[in-house]
Amino acid sequence: MKAEALERACSLLGSQAALARAVGVKPPVIQQWMKGERPIPTARCVAIEKATSGAVTRQQLRPDDWQNHWPELSKAA
Repeated sequence: MKAEALERACSLLGSQAALARAVGVKPPVIQQWMKGERPIPTARCVAIEKATSGAVTRQQLRPDDWQNHWPELSKAA
């Protein structure tokens, strides 16, 4: 699910490089996130959500633990 969400974000922004620029990381980091080699930091999840105008959400990017980082989103759901 995380990889699919990242792929969607890349598609919406045009490329992995475009997503990397939008969230302030180098392109190889995006690839590492997609492969599951590194977790997506919570601050970057927020940045991706903003960069995609909410089309890719924090919950999609961190499906296993988003409630721990953003409990206020649990109340809204």
